Amino acid sequence: MINDNSDANWQRDVISKLASDALAEQKRARRWGIAFKILTFGYLFILLFIGLGWLGGSEVITTGDHTAVVDLNGVIAAGSQANAVDVVAGLKSAFEAEGTKAVVLRINSPGGSPVQAANINDEIRRLRGLHPDIPLYAVVEDVCASGGYYVAVAADKIFVAKASLVGSIGVLMDGFGFTGTMEKLGVERRLMTAGDNKGFMDPFSPIDETQSGYVKSMLGDIHGQFIEAVRVGRGERLKENDETFSGLVWTGERSIELGLADALGNVAYVAREIVEAETIVNYSWREHIVERVARRFGATLGEALVRSTGPGLK
Repeated sequence: MINDNSDANWQRDVISKLASDALAEQKRARRWGIAFKILTFGYLFILLFIGLGWLGGSEVITTGDHTAVVDLNGVIAAGSQANAVDVVAGLKSAFEAEGTKAVVLRINSPGGSPVQAANINDEIRRLRGLHPDIPLYAVVEDVCASGGYYVAVAADKIFVAKASLVGSIGVLMDGFGFTGTMEKLGVERRLMTAGDNKGFMDPFSPIDETQSGYVKSMLGDIHGQFIEAVRVGRGERLKENDETFSGLVWTGERSIELGLADALGNVAYVAREIVEAETIVNYSWREHIVERVARRFGATLGEALVRSTGPGLK
């Protein structure tokens, strides 16, 4: 015999459960909708401030004649603090600012991308051509090597400290080879390519002498570009010898003797004695904290949008 009361109770429980779940889902959707609107408003508000130039940038206030400073710190690479776009933006602001008597590029870099360094070098020369009455001096702190020196040679003069490390006029490409380790482990490399050189310098395959020769030729071309930039920048001041372009690094004092640098001096000395404008204004382009927050807001907004518009992939 079928129990009608039990059956009815079961149906009511199911309906009640479905209704509760539907109400809970509606509440979650409303909460995400409110959160999405708040985040959208905050994001647009921050973008408005950035667009108006109230946030970010070089954040400088100039008052009369001054020495403009732009920092080049760390490895020169796209996405790093010392990337060409930001350094060039700072240099452009420094040259164009009212009251700038000279621009000082303060360098503390072990080098990095030859492309980024060459871009900064080219832009320095362009800006010097546009503003012939404003000299640009490079001031080296701890190290100015490789790509850092590639940038420095575009300056009118290079100032160093006695113990600064200067030079490393060379190019390298490094990596690792794991073929011996793979043999010991009994691992077989299975590399399939379309194109004879698609597996170019694969670290898990034996070195190919033809490819190795090609790499050396390519590095030689880039080295030649570096050497040409040094010769053009330093001119007759450079005292070339067999070691000049060998990749060696010298102290600041020795670099002056070799014509790689011009004199001893820090930023304060250059501003006071060379430029004769002791007021120093830093034009380095730094990402404002609010810009970082704006990017995070953007990521959060994307997540909120997915949640508020329906189910996602999990």
